Amino acid sequence: MEFRSCCKYARISPRKVRYVIDLVRGKSVNDALRILRATHKRASYMIDKVIRAAIAAANENLDVDVDSLYVTQALVDGGPTRKGQRTRPRGMSARILKRTSHITVVLSEKNKSINK
Repeated sequence: MEFRSCCKYARISPRKVRYVIDLVRGKSVNDALRILRATHKRASYMIDKVIRAAIAAANENLDVDVDSLYVTQALVDGGPTRKGQRTRPRGMSARILKRTSHITVVLSEKNKSINK
């Protein structure tokens, strides 16, 4: 069974989030949370929150052992970009792009037959 959680419109560039999310993809839930606590990046807090939300969804289902969950998919997509301007010399302006991200995490249980 899969448990999905997402954070939309996170105010951080997708490139910065992908560096951190690559660390936890394919890991068990306990290892992923431990790695995120030790990572000193702003995105690690956001990813930690998304994983905990997926764990909470798994807790609602009584048939699932939370310790056997692992991160099967971890995606970061670009959200809408806010555009602004900053004044420059000689009456010109420079464009400023405020990027956003959509962070999606999917957790599932390990199959007993694969571990044999």
